[in-house]
Amino acid sequence: MAYQYFLVDRPIPYVAHVQINRPSKLNAFFEAMWLEFKTVFDTLSHDPEIRAIILSGAGDRAFTAGLDVQAASQEGILQQQDGKTQDVARKAVGIKRHVEEFQNCISSVEKCEKPVICVMHGFSLGLGMDISTCADIRICSADTKFAVKEVDIGLAADIGTLTRLPKVVGSFSWVKEVSLSARVFGAEEAYRVGYVSQVLETKEKAIQAALKMAELIATKSPVAVQGTKELLNHARDHTVADSLRYTGVWNSAAIQTSDVERAMLSGLKKTKPRFEKL
Repeated sequence: MAYQYFLVDRPIPYVAHVQINRPSKLNAFFEAMWLEFKTVFDTLSHDPEIRAIILSGAGDRAFTAGLDVQAASQEGILQQQDGKTQDVARKAVGIKRHVEEFQNCISSVEKCEKPVICVMHGFSLGLGMDISTCADIRICSADTKFAVKEVDIGLAADIGTLTRLPKVVGSFSWVKEVSLSARVFGAEEAYRVGYVSQVLETKEKAIQAALKMAELIATKSPVAVQGTKELLNHARDHTVADSLRYTGVWNSAAIQTSDVERAMLSGLKKTKPRFEKL
């Protein structure tokens, strides 16, 4: 499909590459973009021809600079209607609905059945953090500049960073430091705290590393890969006992797949297994 704000291609079999495509504005988002973003990932989630997804930003300057504040102010969710003062409760309900819709659009990366590898370069600010914390794997180029920017525009981040970032990295003190200060941090620091798993010299090398990773994942059983993503995400948000129980129920069905036999036989025969689409 052709999209207005995203480029989607299939560089190798079973792998999709999604690029945020508004480089003249540092790939900054406004409402039409995040609505289309959800459409892109919902479509790929159910596409049997896709087993892994790479997400990056078009252009040389930014993965995304975050929210296009000028466009957001013109879209009017915080403006009074017809110059009249709105009832506070009704205005609050409208804002809540807007935020929930926005959250659901960005969460489509996390909810996508396929693993998503996020490749960041240049500026990755504000919403860039929200998006990347939804991804399964994060890598970046050495020039990447990160920031949880929302306190600098007078609000607490509300699209996912404050919820997910503490579960992504090991230091809650560090999470609070960067979230409260909105300071910029670089690729080396992001790697040190575990926010990214690889730092490559350039954007091009980071994309190549992501392609190699996605190609490897795409050779595995899609039943196993999609199940692993589901179970890891469940484990992050639940107790050990709940997750063990959920895993048992999940695999009581999934273990009956023919992929188990194919994978085991290929190991014994030293051959490359081929798995049906899912």
